[in-house]
Amino acid sequence: MTLDENMLRNVIEEVLREMSGTPATPLASSVGKVNIAADNLTLTEQGNAPQGKAPDEVVIALAPAFGAAQTTTIIGIPHAQVLHELIAGIEEEGLKARVVKVYRTSDVAFVSHDAAKLSGSGIGIGIQSKGTTVIHQRDLFPLTNLELFSQSPLIDLDLFPLTNLELFSQSPLIDLDTYRQIGKNAAKYAKGESPEPVPVRNDQMARPKYQAIAALLHIKETEYVQADKKPQALKVEF
Repeated sequence: MTLDENMLRNVIEEVLREMSGTPATPLASSVGKVNIAADNLTLTEQGNAPQGKAPDEVVIALAPAFGAAQTTTIIGIPHAQVLHELIAGIEEEGLKARVVKVYRTSDVAFVSHDAAKLSGSGIGIGIQSKGTTVIHQRDLFPLTNLELFSQSPLIDLDLFPLTNLELFSQSPLIDLDTYRQIGKNAAKYAKGESPEPVPVRNDQMARPKYQAIAALLHIKETEYVQADKKPQALKVEF
């Protein structure tokens, strides 16, 4: 028997219902447009993103499907609210947020590194549609397979130091307060401060509970990768 996408979607949702005893979080809807209004969020491309020169900016880089083919995180938080909190956190620290979309990859390590390289301050935030987020610095190397390394119980992270400032790999555990704190910490790094890492929850059941749906969402994200397309400047309207 061949599983098509709808059947696979139904199987995953049924498994989640059985594990949690509650209705499964619905998958994000697909609209397949570049300029899209969903959940009060409009993202309009304005050409290739320029290299930033302002030292008081933090660049937020969105993965290819963010706000377009997917409009909520893995636990159903609207992308409009996520982006609003990231921007608000940066602005609370007196800095400016600039938003771009990265098309060449769906790997959050490289999305965040592209953000940092474009940022006038050298600090950037990368976020996947499912909610996984990284604060990165321009002169640090991106880490391939970032989530794979960070979640494997068989790998000693002391032997593989994460080459980023802060990693938020368990997207099902990230709420809006955390996204605002991520924005604030990114701004603090941009100001040359050394803030305490953003507190994150830890739930050993999150990975087995959401692993299948995370894989499906990542596959969907990767479908929108355009390897030859440069990062695009975005006009953001809420």
